[in-house]
Amino acid sequence: MVAGSVARPEFSYPVRLDVIGSAEITHNLLAKAQERAALSARFDLASLDVLSAKLSMYRDDQGIRVRGSLSAELAQICVATGDPVLAKFDLPVDLMFVEEPDAPADGEIELAEDECDLLFHDGKAVDLGEAVAQSLGLALDPYPKAPGADAVLRAAGVKSEDEIKAETGPFAALATLKSKRD
Repeated sequence: MVAGSVARPEFSYPVRLDVIGSAEITHNLLAKAQERAALSARFDLASLDVLSAKLSMYRDDQGIRVRGSLSAELAQICVATGDPVLAKFDLPVDLMFVEEPDAPADGEIELAEDECDLLFHDGKAVDLGEAVAQSLGLALDPYPKAPGADAVLRAAGVKSEDEIKAETGPFAALATLKSKRD
């Protein structure tokens, strides 16, 4: 990549700002095979068989509002066994695109809790495909488990959350004293 250039997202569906008005426009997106393969690599998926979205967008006082839904059929990789874990998503999408603010000197931007669905645009276009990809990425299970994964983890010496709580919780010291007393 050339210095200063920006990589094109794996699933790109740019919409120029000059065609977005106050009337709703609907876009139907369907990721092609090569786009799904690239997103599979990005999100470390075993497969991404379907990725589609139906999104309506319009301009209001705050920015570009995007609402609709995304659907996906995929397989994640089990954290314990390496086996595929099938997942199907039908998710609502509710986003607001605003112009990217000038970055502070330290390069960090603080967002309030109610601004977590904000995305930035460059003043020329919004990329609905990348917005769909990011929404999918946020919906993925960070620790997908196939059937039998808990047994594999236990055999490897990994403790369950309940075991960890029992050993470190507020009453763990009392339980230790009681077992020593008995």
